[in-house]
Order: sequence, then structure tokens, then C-alpha cells
Amino acid sequence: ETIKNIQEKRKSLKIDFILEDSNNLIKESLDGADRVKHIVQDLKSFSRIDEAEFKMANINEGIESTINIVWNELKYKAKLNKEYGDIPLIKCNPGQLNQVFMNILVNAAQAIEKQGEINIKTWANDGYINIEISDTGCGIPEDKIGRIFEPFFTTKEVGKGTGLGLSIAYDIINKHKGFIGVNSEAGKGTTFKIQIPIVEQ
Repeated sequence: ETIKNIQEKRKSLKIDFILEDSNNLIKESLDGADRVKHIVQDLKSFSRIDEAEFKMANINEGIESTINIVWNELKYKAKLNKEYGDIPLIKCNPGQLNQVFMNILVNAAQAIEKQGEINIKTWANDGYINIEISDTGCGIPEDKIGRIFEPFFTTKEVGKGTGLGLSIAYDIINKHKGFIGVNSEAGKGTTFKIQIPIVEQ
């Protein structure tokens, strides 16, 4: 009778199921903790919270950590194609440049209505590191493209953009004595090109 009661109690408490499932739960918990660790590392790399000054950095690594931070914005909308060139380390403010890449990548994802592509290319040429980020989104109307770097100007719906992202990006690239430009065709997509001078000391 005692054994029967124990077996019934064991069944009602689903002990066998819990024991069987516990290994999977532990594995999922460890995987989750590992993902959290990588996200925190990427956030630190992205923001460079411990580095306020200009320092030597790898632009390709900065773009990669930025992609990891905004991946949820990108993965449902676009196939991401990356073509990183062999580029030198340069003296820059990595956290600020990552902010530029983030603003452009998020805009690219938001410009794609359903499914499209985002292409990232880097290369060194004539004393500059070049970064090109293009998308196959809705594009920017010709009458608005000249204003996209103005503070508070946005082509997005009311409540969906502050109009500050590209203005901040423009100021950051200027601070690095670089250039940022845009080509776009309504209905076909947009390409941002950034040039940052190679400063090695």
C-alpha cells in the first residue's frame, strides 16, 4: 500500500517527467547564460563605455559588434552580405563610429518593407578607409535626399523617427575629419558611403 501511494504521488508530481526534462532545462539555461555573456561583451565593445578618447581600433570589428547588437532589427527583414576588406587599425573613437553604423543599419532595415538585402563593404584606398552600406529598401525621394542630415528631419511616419540619427552620424564623421554621402533611388534602395582618414598615431 505504501509503495502504491508513493507511485501515485510520484505520478501526480510528475517526478519522472521533471527528471527527464531537467538535463534539457540545465542545457538551455547554460546556453542562455552564454548568450547573455556574449551580448554584454558586444554591448561593451559597441559602446566602448570605458574609452572616451580616440584610440587604435579595427573598423571591421566595430561593424561586426554593431551588427550583433541590432541583429533583431535585421534578421527578419534582410539577408546580410558582408565583404570586409583588409584594412589597417586607425586612431578613432570606436563607440561613436559604432553609433554611426547602428543608425545606418537600423534605417536600412526599416526601409525594407518585407524582405530584402543589406550589403556591407569595407576597403582601404588613397589614405582612407571606405565603408559602404546599401539596402534594397524603399529609397529616399529625390526632393528629400538633400535634407536627410538635417537635425529633426525624417522621412518616417509620425512617431517612428526622431530625425536625429543621421544628423548625429554626420557630426561624428565630421569630428573624424571624414566624409559621409548617400545615393538613393525611390523604390530601389539606398547606399551610404563613409570615408574615414587613416590616422595611425
